[in-house]
Amino acid sequence: MATKPKLYYFRGRGRMESIRWLLAAAGVEFEEEFIETAEQYEKLQKDGRLLFGQVPMVEIDGMVLTQTRAILSYLAAKYDLYGKDLKEAVRINMYADGTLDLMLMIALAAFKPPAEKEESLALTVQKAQTRYFPVSEKILKDHGQDFLVGNKFSWADIQLLEAILMVEELNASVLSDFRLLQAFKTRISNIPTIKKFL
Repeated sequence: MATKPKLYYFRGRGRMESIRWLLAAAGVEFEEEFIETAEQYEKLQKDGRLLFGQVPMVEIDGMVLTQTRAILSYLAAKYDLYGKDLKEAVRINMYADGTLDLMLMIALAAFKPPAEKEESLALTVQKAQTRYFPVSEKILKDHGQDFLVGNKFSWADIQLLEAILMVEELNASVLSDFRLLQAFKTRISNIPTIKKFL
C-alpha cells in the first residue's frame, strides 16, 4: 500500500492550501504535520530538508519536495490534472499562474497594517472584477466547454475555484456579472472529491 503524502506547514491556509486542494480534487488522502514551534522549523532546516529554508514541504513518492509551484506541477502531472499534451499543459500553467497572482494579492494583504489591508483587499476585489474574472469568463465563452482547458478537469479549474471562493469571502456578490463563472463555480464545486473537501 502506498504511503500517504505528508504535508509540512504552519496551521492555516497560506501557500499549502492550493496543494491541499489539488490532492483533495485528485481524491488523494494526505497527512499533515503542523509546524507550531521554532524548534520544529529549525530541525527541518538543520536536517537540510527545506531546500530554500522555507515551507511548504511535501513528502511523496520517496521525495522531499519544496517550492509551491514545483509541488503543484508534480501533483497535477501525477494525478492526470495537467492536460493531454504540452500545449494543454502550458495553457493550464498560464491560467493557474494568473489565478495565483490574484490569490497572492489576498494573502499578502494579511501582512499589511489595518488601514492598508482594507484598501488592499478592496483593490483586490476590483482587480478580480476588472482583470482576472473577465479573462476567465472569456476563456470559458471562447472555449465553449465545461472546463478551462480541453474538456477535462485540470489544475487550472481547481485553482480558479479556490480563487473565486477566496474573493467571495471579501465580496459575496463578486460574480454577479459573470454568468459563466457562476455556472463554473457550481459545476466544479459539485465534483464529488471537491464537494467532500469543501
